[in-house]
Amino acid sequence: MTTPLDDLLTLLDLEPLEVNIYRGLNRDIGSTRVFGGQVFAQALVAARRTVDEAREAHSVHGYFILPGDLKAPIVYFVDRLRDGSSFATRRVTAIQHGQAIFNLSASFHRSEDGLVHQAPMPDVPPPESLPSELTLLREMAERIPESYREVWTQDRPIDFRPVDPVDPFQADVRPPVRHLWFRAIGNMPDELLLHQSVLAYASDYALLTTALLPHGVSYRQPGLQLASLDHSLWLHRPFRADEWMLYAMDSPVSYGARGFSRGSIYSQTGELIASVAQEGLVRLRNVTAP
Repeated sequence: MTTPLDDLLTLLDLEPLEVNIYRGLNRDIGSTRVFGGQVFAQALVAARRTVDEAREAHSVHGYFILPGDLKAPIVYFVDRLRDGSSFATRRVTAIQHGQAIFNLSASFHRSEDGLVHQAPMPDVPPPESLPSELTLLREMAERIPESYREVWTQDRPIDFRPVDPVDPFQADVRPPVRHLWFRAIGNMPDELLLHQSVLAYASDYALLTTALLPHGVSYRQPGLQLASLDHSLWLHRPFRADEWMLYAMDSPVSYGARGFSRGSIYSQTGELIASVAQEGLVRLRNVTAP
């Protein structure tokens, strides 16, 4: 019997169609379109599959062009832009129904020694002391619309544990800061690409909605339109996605119907693993914020 993590790793294991061309399927997480983290992670996998030498992703940037159709597979076309002595550069275009829905640029670097410093990890309660987000959702199942209830409360491949949980149906005004522990549920193979792709998948989770916190607007509020516009990920050092990581997020600005959020991802031992930044559409249609 397969586990949700097995299903996620299968989702990220793209089918090769031709040289530099891959196909990926979709997973419904309770939205009406393909989850942005999925297409971002699949595009990263497609790019890495075309890098023949021992070089790993360090810088990945994506633009969301059109909403993804959950009912149709996604085809990824990879352009091999450059293979240098230290770095390799790839460009990926994701296609559905003959149209580009997403494009990604990624750079891969061979391992080197160098200067080391980092910002300290925030002081927050350990993940073992916190309930999972799934447990919290199941406790409020009767408040979840019936059409979403089964998907929202299904078993997950990733355990998310918010330090300060947000009520998805009744948000309060709070500073635009959020801390979230997460890890894959189960043991993963050692291949670094798998761990990077799972982190890439999870890095889109809860990031944009951090920009809603100072306005007291819930992401489930009627009339609110949210959509990722771009997403950037910098991978600083090797890590394991099946061990606890802390996602420290903040949103320094929202303006012009766009919200900007950024994040730092740490290992439980305090190493800065990755940095993230995202801008998204935050459009209010007849929504009254406090």
